[in-house]
Amino acid sequence: MNPLRSLPGLVGVLVLGTNLALAANASADPATDYMLHCRGCHGPEGAGTPPDVPDFRGEIGRFLAVDGGREYLIRIPGVSQSELSDARTAALLSWLVRHFDAERVPPDFREFTAAEVTRHRRPPLTDVATVRAALLGGSAAASRYGWTDEDDASDGD
Repeated sequence: MNPLRSLPGLVGVLVLGTNLALAANASADPATDYMLHCRGCHGPEGAGTPPDVPDFRGEIGRFLAVDGGREYLIRIPGVSQSELSDARTAALLSWLVRHFDAERVPPDFREFTAAEVTRHRRPPLTDVATVRAALLGGSAAASRYGWTDEDDASDGD
């Protein structure tokens, strides 16, 4: 058998294998998952387009300080209905909090886990604004984003 005849096939297999390995590594990175699954609405800097798409910056960590906040972040439709696995969703949520709201990450913050995402992912929230307003308790930030009808500016926002 002529060794040169099998060379193109071998090169093809190596190129395909390399591309698959690179794609698997890239898709497992939370920053890449943000770019592919969240950035279209929330933008490259997480600014969103309030009130329709909330701003992550300086805000997402607020949900870590209230009962039900972690579940809320898992059950919002963009997260709950995403094609990402539970493990990748957990990694993305942990990354979002640390990347866009590091100042509000509590000292006892626990990374989101695949088991936690599995437990709370379904059903997705259907009345996101009402739940968000209830969790944030009518704060000025909630009012600024149209999450409540009240405008309590007493917290300095």
